[in-house]
Amino acid sequence: MLRRNTNRSMGRNRTGSRVRQSGATYTSRPDTARRVVVADTANHPLVDGRDNGHLYQYEQAVKKSFDAIVPALRKVSAFQHEEDFVARAQAVATQQLGYQLPEGILQDAWVEQLDMRSLFAWCVFKTYHRFCDEFFINAPLNNQSTEEFQDFLQQCGFHTLDISPCADGRLAHAIRYVLRLPIDAVRRKSYAGAMFDIDDSIQKWVETEMLRYREGRPNTADAPTRYLKTVAYHLSSVDPGYEGCAAHGSDDAKAAAEGLNRLLAFQQAVENSFCCGASIDLLLLGIDTDTDAIKVHIPDANGNIELDRFVDAKEVYQQTQHLSAVDGMQRIEQMIRDAQANVNDGMLKLISKLLINNLSQIEYVRSYFGSHYEDIGHAERFIGAGIGFEEVQLRNLTYFAYLNTVEESTADFDVGIKIFSKLNVAHGLPVPIVIRFDYHGQVPGARERATEHCQRVSDAVASRYGDLSQKGLLHTLLVVRDCNANGQIEILGSSLKAAL
Repeated sequence: MLRRNTNRSMGRNRTGSRVRQSGATYTSRPDTARRVVVADTANHPLVDGRDNGHLYQYEQAVKKSFDAIVPALRKVSAFQHEEDFVARAQAVATQQLGYQLPEGILQDAWVEQLDMRSLFAWCVFKTYHRFCDEFFINAPLNNQSTEEFQDFLQQCGFHTLDISPCADGRLAHAIRYVLRLPIDAVRRKSYAGAMFDIDDSIQKWVETEMLRYREGRPNTADAPTRYLKTVAYHLSSVDPGYEGCAAHGSDDAKAAAEGLNRLLAFQQAVENSFCCGASIDLLLLGIDTDTDAIKVHIPDANGNIELDRFVDAKEVYQQTQHLSAVDGMQRIEQMIRDAQANVNDGMLKLISKLLINNLSQIEYVRSYFGSHYEDIGHAERFIGAGIGFEEVQLRNLTYFAYLNTVEESTADFDVGIKIFSKLNVAHGLPVPIVIRFDYHGQVPGARERATEHCQRVSDAVASRYGDLSQKGLLHTLLVVRDCNANGQIEILGSSLKAAL
């Protein structure tokens, strides 16, 4: 079960306004009711208040652009049979959305009813396009040094940090927000229940080791560093029985145990294939999607992880908020050693940094949203399917389904459709799916293969969810991007009649 329909999960905020629970109905909270912290201040000595202010402004700007769609289309719908409908509709769209609507859909409104489903999907895709352009042109989240973090990572004894969060949209911001890491320095690939594809991870490990042997990137093969594979499962502190990980039945213990089992299986697979000298280091994280506080399970010096040996960042925040920065860092290291006395020094150094970084996110949530997020359940705006999406670093913006074919990721896709059946379909709105495949432009034929992947997945989605497609309750946008050129996305087409 994905959500319990109770007053608590629907909820009201501190001003009494209804919170957004779907693309169909919500009332936004007035700006004057928000608790806003000045951008360069912080209540905790280890918190980066300036970064919090920057991240909040970015999050609000992006989400407001998506959340403005429904109110704008409601206004447009209200006067669709009036004489000057097209002109008035375009005026509303320009003012509230920042772009004009497709003339063809508006001009056809006099024949029957305005095709609101197509119009909604068109606006979601248009907004996604603009959001991507902003990200790749202006790099709004790249205010951290990738080189500095890579140096730090190697000082800890690792050359690569590979993180697999759950595909749940409430973890889409795990890298840049929750862990406060530079997005270009971390490999992120999301899967339902954080059950990552072992073969895919092996392929990435081989690629990484080949670069070390052939090009000395990020360091040479003889450097005493290791590949760190991390799983980030999730839990809910507000409604643990219903708002935890759907893939594990909202059973936090099961989510953690299955995440650890997948890590161990990956480690064993590498060692069996490439000998014990090719060992992988492992790390298991839990993320409370209501508060963004992390729980770090501490490995011992041999890399063994026991699920009951962990440090909770909420406790770290409480124990260090009245200490100096130096004393706070010392307290954090002691808390890690208390949880696992036999922790490796490099792992201790990395975990300390993750916990310190997470303190900023804990205060971020408390400062701008209260004791926890208002949308503790799913509130994603679209499904992202394929390979890419590094620009999506915002909570509850996207449900991920990383795949090469629909068949190989049926579970991930079905979970996403189930989520959007409640968020959108139940209110008569379609499921917007962005199908995207990034490619390496220097490889001959790569763009053509990416294009074929897009079309094949689009056809498979339309076939698998044919009932939704035929009713206009599912629409797809096909996108590719040359990730080597560091350029913008390229739109191939969509299931809509109106061009984007």
